[in-house]
Amino acid sequence: MIRRREFMALLGGAAVAWPVAARTQETGKRRIGFLGSGTSAAQGLWVTAFLQRLRELGWIEGRNLTVEYRWAEGSSERAAELAAELVRLNVDVIVTYANPMVLATKQATSAIPIVFAAAADPLGTGIVASLARPGGNVTGLSVQQTDLAGKHLELLHDLIPGLRRLAILANANNSASMLEMREVQAAGRAIGVAAATLEIRRAEDIAPAFEELKGHAEALYVCIDTVLFGSRVRISTLAVGARLPTMVSNREFVEAGGLMSYGPNFPDLFRRAGEFADKILRGAKPADIPIEQPTKFDLVINLTTAKALGLDLPASLLSRANEVIE
Repeated sequence: MIRRREFMALLGGAAVAWPVAARTQETGKRRIGFLGSGTSAAQGLWVTAFLQRLRELGWIEGRNLTVEYRWAEGSSERAAELAAELVRLNVDVIVTYANPMVLATKQATSAIPIVFAAAADPLGTGIVASLARPGGNVTGLSVQQTDLAGKHLELLHDLIPGLRRLAILANANNSASMLEMREVQAAGRAIGVAAATLEIRRAEDIAPAFEELKGHAEALYVCIDTVLFGSRVRISTLAVGARLPTMVSNREFVEAGGLMSYGPNFPDLFRRAGEFADKILRGAKPADIPIEQPTKFDLVINLTTAKALGLDLPASLLSRANEVIE
């Protein structure tokens, strides 16, 4: 597994010292614009995986490649501004992830190729016209978020066999988050689980949403979203305080105190995004590169959180985990 110290060694500080104009004007180098939804500290492992794959393919940052980093720091509102900056730099390709970032970048340019390392339901949310032939200037990898709703509820049911009341936390400003919320509701109805929805629009809405939730749910499902990801420590703390087991998609949520995550392995997605970028730097057109699906999925469980919630996790569930945080 890639560690944070490897990330800092590989980047050499580039992720925290933003681009200098002189660097971008060096001759003989190709330029990638990297638009991140969070911070380099939180998502550095993903960037490291991306850069390592590029190195394996012959693209070495500082030698024949310059990467211009922009970080939204959890603010979807900054996506358009940062995407516009990268467009003005006229980079060769923009790599990004998370639907708000991808959509903002797509709106900023129809000429510069765009690779998304992770996007939820890119066809249903209008990012691409077709999975086989995306068309336009955008291609990348889907995280299959809506397809995983049933699996997430199955895992929650294994943890709480008598589960009947579920709360779903989603961002009403994120179409992918809302699509996932509806999929979870449908999957819940199929197994007799009633779902109460909590729709937020900004981080400040999260604490009041938990106040509404008191006594009305036995578990919490957190939908994929930039704002919710950026608030993962707050959400995990509030959930433990409310005695609610959480199901999420990102292991980073579990590192922050959430109970359980199941979803695509993000470092692997970012490695594969490096392959997409390589193809484009060598002349391929995004319109002709099919959207790919995840092939590696991880189940991560936080035993410390389980103890704080007073949960005795079934051995059958623990044995299926790819990682147990103690």
